Amino acid sequence: MFHFRFSTALKECLQAAVKRPFPRRTEQSWSAAPGSLRRFASGPRDAAAAAALRAAAPFAAPRRSYCVKTEGAAAEELEEQLKKDGGEGEKRRHAGILPSLEDLLFYTVAEGQEKIPAHKFMTALKATGLRSGDPRLKECMEMLKESLKKTPDGVTLDRHLFKKCVQSNIVLLTQAFRKKFVIPDFQAFTSHIDQLYEKAKKLSGGQVADYIPQLAKFSPDLWAVSLCTVDGQRHTVGDTKVPFCLQSCVKPLKYAVAVHDHSTEYVHSFIGKEPSGLRFNKLFLDEDDKPHNPMVNAGAIVCTSLIKQTASNAEKFDYVMNYLKKMAGGEYVGFSNATFQSERESGDRNFAIGYYLKEKKCFPEGTDMTSVLDLYFQLCAIEVTCESASVMAATLANGGICPITGERVLSPEAVRNTLSLMHSCGMYDFSGQFAFHVGLPAKSGVAGGILLVVPNVMGIMCWSPPLDKLGNSVRGIQFCTDLVELFNFHNYDNLRHFAKKHDPRKEGGDQRQQIFGPMDYESLQQELTLKAPLWRKVSPTETDQDSSTTVVYRMDKPAE
Repeated sequence: MFHFRFSTALKECLQAAVKRPFPRRTEQSWSAAPGSLRRFASGPRDAAAAAALRAAAPFAAPRRSYCVKTEGAAAEELEEQLKKDGGEGEKRRHAGILPSLEDLLFYTVAEGQEKIPAHKFMTALKATGLRSGDPRLKECMEMLKESLKKTPDGVTLDRHLFKKCVQSNIVLLTQAFRKKFVIPDFQAFTSHIDQLYEKAKKLSGGQVADYIPQLAKFSPDLWAVSLCTVDGQRHTVGDTKVPFCLQSCVKPLKYAVAVHDHSTEYVHSFIGKEPSGLRFNKLFLDEDDKPHNPMVNAGAIVCTSLIKQTASNAEKFDYVMNYLKKMAGGEYVGFSNATFQSERESGDRNFAIGYYLKEKKCFPEGTDMTSVLDLYFQLCAIEVTCESASVMAATLANGGICPITGERVLSPEAVRNTLSLMHSCGMYDFSGQFAFHVGLPAKSGVAGGILLVVPNVMGIMCWSPPLDKLGNSVRGIQFCTDLVELFNFHNYDNLRHFAKKHDPRKEGGDQRQQIFGPMDYESLQQELTLKAPLWRKVSPTETDQDSSTTVVYRMDKPAE
């Protein structure tokens, strides 16, 4: 039995195929050439593809490659070698020896057939978590639609047409079908999400908020969960297309906009960073006569006054709306004028807070307090659906870059600050309990929404109008708690030693750990599908950066 250590260099080699820019395509990463460094996933599923790979072997130049832990200059040297390898692979592909990425994708979906029904491709795409309406796949979907018009039956695609359809988005599609997204086995993961949804659906406690008359009109039976990963994988269950108002869920978003526009120092010269320990709508300031944090009403009102200070309210509102639409990847963001009017008419407590803030000189100089309150009420009345709000949460999870458009919306500094405050102050008087049990940044609103962020993994929006006595969605709290009990998403779950929980980032999809774990030669050959070269231990070496020992492996042509 041989034990293999997955080094940094090997990891880089395994990931090189889908990271390298086009037009240079890295088909060599799938080649079966003895003596060459390559990357394998599940491999082609049909005999034709396997034959194509085997046919490549006799033409490859014999070579020995070494895998070591590389840092700095060594990593650059590896990258240069990969570029050379890519050039050789390109030449061999044009010579008709190696299949292209488009060919391999066709073989994967076709499963031995000469043509692919369009619906089969769409079903396979959905299983990866990608949607046909994903903005990143726009060219592919448009070409697919046009190509089907030219086919005799209007349903199936041959290999040539399929390649033409996918070539503009081949990198994204290759990542999806080779399970290289953050949640590799997306169907298994979403089946768990559906089970958690059904469990929370059975809860019947809580009361729909009625202090704002428009909110009292929502049915207590409404319940929805949507998620979006940092790779743009989407899943929804329940009443996810019903619009509802963000209410307090807008507080972290406008705080992020304020920090993005100004700076952390400027914003927090007006607002504190500490949990207040009091109800969110208390007339109370810290010892410096500043609101405790941007997640309570006093802090959110002051935060509103910092946005586009010299502009009119109309311009300010459009400015924030444009930010939210970018965070949502262009999905639904609307406005409920009825809720705005209702909230303004019943907003005596917020007016009292506003005058108190004015008395304590908490606003920037020259601020019109009543105008700020109007904008504050308007921002609370911005409408979203669970689906669009989950993309907003995913933008926060992705460091400020919208996953489905690739556009940077917020600075990393603004996102880090926002998530920190959501973690400590985002759940009203339940913030400490939520941080303890769930351990994730979140923000709730009295409309029944909970905006949940799993940093570097996904964003989730739960929505159900019935609230508990602290103002949080009863079903939403239950879902978030169950989610972290099942998966190791809690910030302080130890990913290595917390064996009782599932890690969907590896489950069913991290083939690199499966392939390069302890196994014998025969098992390794089976895992790599073809008669691939085998790694064998050469010698240990000491790294320059530290005293840890790194084992070196050599890839040799296997003995006949």
